[in-house]
Amino acid sequence: MADTVNWGVHVFQALSMDVEADWSEEGGVYVFAGIQADALWHAYYIGSADSFKTRLQNHEQWVPARKLGASHIHAMVVPLKAAREQIEQELIATYRPYLNTRPGWSSPVSTE
Repeated sequence: MADTVNWGVHVFQALSMDVEADWSEEGGVYVFAGIQADALWHAYYIGSADSFKTRLQNHEQWVPARKLGASHIHAMVVPLKAAREQIEQELIATYRPYLNTRPGWSSPVSTE
């Protein structure tokens, strides 16, 4: 499996959800994703974080994403908050992840 995955023009590092990751304090955008029967990556949740370490510890969408088929976290460091939020919203609008778009399954999509 490739160590990187493209979501549109953005390149993400792919990390298994089964392996304990040593997340950095850096900010960025992340995707809870899995490969479906069509052999393509599918996004179940897309989010942004000021710190991967803080945000991904005990993430409220981890278990729901796993139940839907997520096997990996795709992460991309994006230092500027405004850029993170813009990329997050662009990817949500493009890929419409289930946990971002179904009321009652997740926290609001807005990061305000």
